[in-house]
Amino acid sequence: MSNQQVVPWYKEITKRQWKALIAAGSGWALDAMDVMLYSMILVHVMNDLQMGQTTAGFLATLTLLSSAVGGILFGMVADRYGRTKSLMISIFVYSLFTFLCGFSQTVTQLAVFRLLLGLGMGGEWVAGAALITETWDAKHRGKAMGLVQSAWAIGYALAAIVAGVISPLWGWRGVFFFGIVPALVAIWIRKGTEEPEIWEKMKKDAAAKEKGKPKLMELFSSKVFRWTLLGAVLSVCAQFGYWGLFTWIPTYLGSPIEKGGAGLDIMKSTTWIVIMQSGAWLGYVSFGFLADKIGRRKTFILFFALAALLVPFYGMSGDPTWLLILGPFVAFFGSGYFSGFGAVLAELFPTEIRATGQGFCYNFGRGIAATAPTVVGFMASSIGLGAAFGFLSISFALAALLVFFFLPETLGKQLN
Repeated sequence: MSNQQVVPWYKEITKRQWKALIAAGSGWALDAMDVMLYSMILVHVMNDLQMGQTTAGFLATLTLLSSAVGGILFGMVADRYGRTKSLMISIFVYSLFTFLCGFSQTVTQLAVFRLLLGLGMGGEWVAGAALITETWDAKHRGKAMGLVQSAWAIGYALAAIVAGVISPLWGWRGVFFFGIVPALVAIWIRKGTEEPEIWEKMKKDAAAKEKGKPKLMELFSSKVFRWTLLGAVLSVCAQFGYWGLFTWIPTYLGSPIEKGGAGLDIMKSTTWIVIMQSGAWLGYVSFGFLADKIGRRKTFILFFALAALLVPFYGMSGDPTWLLILGPFVAFFGSGYFSGFGAVLAELFPTEIRATGQGFCYNFGRGIAATAPTVVGFMASSIGLGAAFGFLSISFALAALLVFFFLPETLGKQLN
């Protein structure tokens, strides 16, 4: 019998790796908070600026479209100038323009600020994902991305709390003003977070003239094009379902019953959302641990398939008690799969184009999925939000099929 003692996984993690995790996780949590503040106060913004559901959904679509552009741009910035610099700049951008949303006097002004906010939102994910996947070892990479992705649920819940506390006191404008807070995190990241060693080595070994050029076109070379295509299409399916559902859930909970909503007051809506996001947090973390244990493919299929089954039941139930019970399970499976994207995309692309590949695939999907809030808003005007949610199960089912037929298993792959 071996006397070798099993060391807990967290004791194998270095100080540098923990710093990278905190930097990427805090940036992602505050990204979620700033982006989702809009959804939390949407009912009040619609009343004040005279917006209908279709217009409100279109503004959410604008943010997602610009985030797709931002993700691709910041991916190239991260490959050329570094992961931490790209992360810092993206956080500053989304916090500044969230703050400026509070000054909007017209729908057009709000749309412009939301459009510019999206650039930073898209950039934060790709910079943070590259930083984590290159800093953490293969056997713990899934856990690391799960922990980082779980920060989105914390930020989503924090947005609900901020709106619940500030909105009754200073209105929806005060809620947006709070969005400047993440800028302070950007300053800390600039001082306390190092670039991954693998990126530093790549920059040192590569000829500046050769490697300093943007690498976007290399994603379409014969060597990696199949992964570019698969990553992009999978991202479309996964994100269409998520953004169509979670953009509108706060409005659904807070809208009057006669308008197809659940009729909850602001404190109940906040409570329901916080409880729901506790399920999302567990989903993000669980995905990471499962992906490192049983593989990326099996975990993806499990989460996508169960999301496809649960979402229609959630949409058909207008009863507050059932919404409270089902909410955490819907969020667990309907959000948790995002933890797999950073690790899998990192394992499909080489270092010199890794952030560009992650940024393109993830944000191409986000760009197409940006239509989801508008589609759901349009459908809601005739059949109601709950019924419109059921339509989204198709995208989750398609994602499960894509993984089953086309995604290779990359568990344990060392990056190079």
